[in-house]
This record gives sequence, C-alpha cells and structure tokens, in this order.
Amino acid sequence: MTTEARIEWCRPLLARLARFTGRTLRGEWHAIVVEPVRRLMRRGLSGLLLAFVAAFGVIFFHAIAQHPLGAVWVTRLGGVRADLPLWLSLLRTPVSLYVPALDLPVWAGITQLFLAFAWAELALGRGRTLAISYATTVAGTLTARVMIALGPGWWGFGLPHTYAGVLDTGPSAAVVGLFTYLSVVKRAPVVFTLTGGSMVWESIAVPNLAGREHLIAVASAIVLGLLHGRRARLRARLRSLLPVRDRGPAPTEPPVTPASAPPRTVPVQASAERSRAASQERSEDTAMTSLEC
Repeated sequence: MTTEARIEWCRPLLARLARFTGRTLRGEWHAIVVEPVRRLMRRGLSGLLLAFVAAFGVIFFHAIAQHPLGAVWVTRLGGVRADLPLWLSLLRTPVSLYVPALDLPVWAGITQLFLAFAWAELALGRGRTLAISYATTVAGTLTARVMIALGPGWWGFGLPHTYAGVLDTGPSAAVVGLFTYLSVVKRAPVVFTLTGGSMVWESIAVPNLAGREHLIAVASAIVLGLLHGRRARLRARLRSLLPVRDRGPAPTEPPVTPASAPPRTVPVQASAERSRAASQERSEDTAMTSLEC
C-alpha cells in the first residue's frame, strides 16, 4: 500500500475521531460550566451553601487544631482511626469530613473542596450531594478497616496492622467521590481522567492508607453513578424476584342497577286549566250544533 493510499484510508477515521472528540468536549463543557453557571444565575449564592459550609468548616477546624486544647477536642470530635470501635468511627465520620488531613496542605485542598461541593450542589441538589459525599467516605473508611484486619498479603489488598493507629480524616475521599460521580453521570471523561486517574497514580506512587481509601471512593462513586436513574428498573426487578402470595380471587362487586327516573307530576293548576279549556270547547260545540238544528 502506497503512502497516498494510507493517507486516504486514515482520513475518514481521523475525521470521525475528530468529530467524536469535538462532541464529547462540547458536551462536557456544557455539563461542567454552562449548566452550573445557569443554575447559579437562577438560584444565586444560596445555591452554594454546602460549598461555603464545607470550606469554612475546614478552615475553622484547622484554626482550632493549631492550639493544644483545640487539637484534643478536634481529635475527640472528628478523629477516626481503625482501632476505634465501629460505632464511634461512624459517629465521628461526619465531623471528620471537616478535619484537615495530616499529610495534605489545607489551603491547596480548599479550592478543590469548594469546586466539588459547588458543582455537586448545583447539579444534584443538597440532599444527594450529602448522600454521595458521606457514602464514599464511609465506603473508604470501612474498606480500610477490612484491609487492616486482613493484614499484609492477600495479593496486595491487605495492609499492615500499624495503619490502625493512623488518623483518618479529611474531605479528600468525599471530593474524589463527588468528582467521580458527577463525571460518570454527566459523561465527562476529562474530569474522570483527572480525578480517577490521579488517584490511581497516587496509590501506585505512594501506597498508603489515604491512597487506598481514595481508590475505594472512586470505585463506589462509579457504581453509584452507573445506578443513577435506574431506581425504577431496580424496584421492578426486585418486585419480580420477590415471591407473590396468592390471596385467592378478587371479590366481585355486586352489579349496579340504574336508578329509575321519578314519575313526572303534572302541576294541579295546569291540569285544572286544561279541564276548563276542554269543558269550554264542549259547550261551544253543543251550542253550534243547536244553532244548526
């Protein structure tokens, strides 16, 4: 095959690839920038309530943790570790979202935190945003406990027991989960690559507890994103799988007979007038017959 033939063969393929890339980037631009900005113009700053609360919450707990007594109370309120009882870890998990992580800079992560909660609140609403952020965080925390309980080995899945005393705080898992969920729901491959791909690279480069939790948050967000909009199908499938009790034939209702129309009553005054008119006609007829005779 000559060079010109190869160019002619590759030209339609490159044209299709360019059109596909253009459509994907245009759709992602509308999903990421255009739609949230329109909703922000309609709702105003009230549409960013969760983003402001999350950002100021991290700043507040970071400022308190700078003092010795404040650090103790921050740890008691939001410090999550694998060696704690499960109920206590779950009780501290909502506050741990606002407690800064030990090995991450606070001010660099606030921008990502604000953007993640702002985009999620404008696109999903406050209730779903809180549900996705909490679900991905809890999934990472519980899976980390399972990894530590298994111990080293297990084809790289387990973790040493020394990680049980590591403080597990920070909103990074929620941020990664929100970005991943939104990228799956809105079909934004660029955002998905930047968030999920960066977490995979982080877990490979620095194999620590945070990297494992971020991977679990990405995986759980992908599953939740794929289940988005299929609630009715799942309910129908579950109802079809559940056994249905036979309650016998449905009771038949008695036939409904139409009500008979009430008899028409002629007013008394009208009947009297008709009888008078008839008697007058008879008297006139008799008078005419007598005259003719």
